[in-house]
Amino acid sequence: MTKFFCGLALLLLAPLLACAQGGAEDFQAGTDYDVIVPAQRTRDADKIEVVEFFAYSCSHCDNFEPLLEQWKPGLAGDVSFLPSPAVWNAAMEPHAKAFYAAQSLGVLDTMHGALFAAMHVDRKRFASEGEIRQLFVRNGVSAADFDKAYNSFGVSSQVRQAVARAKGARITGTPEMMVAGKYRLTTRKAGSQAKMLKIADFLIAKERAAMAAVAAN
Repeated sequence: MTKFFCGLALLLLAPLLACAQGGAEDFQAGTDYDVIVPAQRTRDADKIEVVEFFAYSCSHCDNFEPLLEQWKPGLAGDVSFLPSPAVWNAAMEPHAKAFYAAQSLGVLDTMHGALFAAMHVDRKRFASEGEIRQLFVRNGVSAADFDKAYNSFGVSSQVRQAVARAKGARITGTPEMMVAGKYRLTTRKAGSQAKMLKIADFLIAKERAAMAAVAAN
């Protein structure tokens, strides 16, 4: 008799649990996020690529960084994360070059936070290569190494790719995100930066299921 009532209780609760789970993932294209047409090519077709479009001069991006740092460690192995600096105008190009120079020198973990802090705490504008060089030098990079990386063909090429990536995703501001080259997330539609990350999780799961379905056929 006890087993019967337990089973009945589970049967009655099942629809409620399903509704609760469904409600947590009730995100709609056009309302909570946008579909990118045409879809953009990603770096690795076997990975679910998540792109963060940011700008060092953007205070909203500075606020978004701590949330991202908490979120990224929870990403599964089939997800790749790609920060992509936005370049709206000529004044933003040195900042994008600084990002890729730091990446090529292996000091991005240090310089990414240092660049945000310098712009939003110390109120630096970094309008020139010389100002950016000084920040790198203060963080242990030699001036010669900085100059070589900052002015390299590789860094210039990556900046051009970042510009093309943002254009393909049709971003309208920062921070914004792109998932799997197919979906664009904005705080305007999400309602908050924290919710934007929840929608990103939803879209990652959606893409994972789609990839599994293709692999099964």
